[in-house]
Amino acid sequence: MIQTPYYLIDKSRLLRNLERIAYLRERSGAKALLALKCFATWSVFDLMRDYMDGTTSSSLNEVRLGRTRFGGETHAYSVAWADHEIDEAVQYADKIIFNSVGQLERFDASSSGIARGLRLNPGVSSSSFDLADPARPFSRLGEWDPARVMPVIDRISGFMIHNNCENADFGLFDSMLGRIEEQFGDLLRRVDWVSLGGGIHFTGDGYPLDDLCDRLKRFSQQFGVQVYLEPGEASITRSTTLEVTVLDTLFNGKHLAVVDASIEAHMLDLLIYRESAKILPNEGDHEIMVCGKSCLAGDVFGTFRFREPLKVGDRISVDDAAGYTMVKKNWFNGVAMPAIAIRELDGSIRVVREFGYADYEQSLS
Repeated sequence: MIQTPYYLIDKSRLLRNLERIAYLRERSGAKALLALKCFATWSVFDLMRDYMDGTTSSSLNEVRLGRTRFGGETHAYSVAWADHEIDEAVQYADKIIFNSVGQLERFDASSSGIARGLRLNPGVSSSSFDLADPARPFSRLGEWDPARVMPVIDRISGFMIHNNCENADFGLFDSMLGRIEEQFGDLLRRVDWVSLGGGIHFTGDGYPLDDLCDRLKRFSQQFGVQVYLEPGEASITRSTTLEVTVLDTLFNGKHLAVVDASIEAHMLDLLIYRESAKILPNEGDHEIMVCGKSCLAGDVFGTFRFREPLKVGDRISVDDAAGYTMVKKNWFNGVAMPAIAIRELDGSIRVVREFGYADYEQSLS
């Protein structure tokens, strides 16, 4: 038995998402790029690359990982490229996307050898969190004024627009895309490709996938552009669990169970967005708060219902543990870093990476 904690990526569950992505690509004509900011565990890229067109990035390290580990098209975006990064980014990328006209002009000469794009900000998004809202007041994420972009339109071949965030509402997507068409239509007709970013929950159960495909195809035909999507969470949703073990149980007005993992260190977005983890089936007569083992008082996975009382040694699977977890894991409190394991399509499980004291020590100075 593998020592907990560990992330367990189930390829059969991953495959369900990838097959929906393949269907979208075929029906809509859009291309799909894995958003490495969400998921970059390259040990499953061998499966993912058969269903996707390449990767998109947010940093030089991600550009390099996408080129060397995934292949296909490699889009290089950064909120701001540094002087010492630009030459290497261009070396690894097929397309480089600048966040501002200023960055495009600054690196005009050094980036002239590959396709270039610019990020646009339509000023509206689906985000319900100010922290993650690209359209928040005074946002630095992209150009919003067509008059600033038109003078440099001949230097670029495409645009990137990312304003969907955990958006499972096709009607909202449709209306926001209509606003983009109206706001930036003159610009869109002057380029060859448009990336509509990620954040569209089109692999979720019940999502009207055919409607999305038809809308993307209509957009592509109207403006004469190749459409890209950048699925991160949509590509890996419900594919992975964080496997943990109960270390202690307590009662302090509520039944508590402490496990050998930490949201602060291993599922950081739960803490950032004040969300609960998912533990299924979450039913039964016993209500128990599952807590992490770090010293942070609020290190809590959530309160769940179990059919039997939890006891020391019990195993728990925390569901939907792929997105923004392994890319954000950290060494807070020196808590043991979860290993990474893969359940293959034949059901066998193999550990692809373990972390020990040397990794902790070498992450410091």
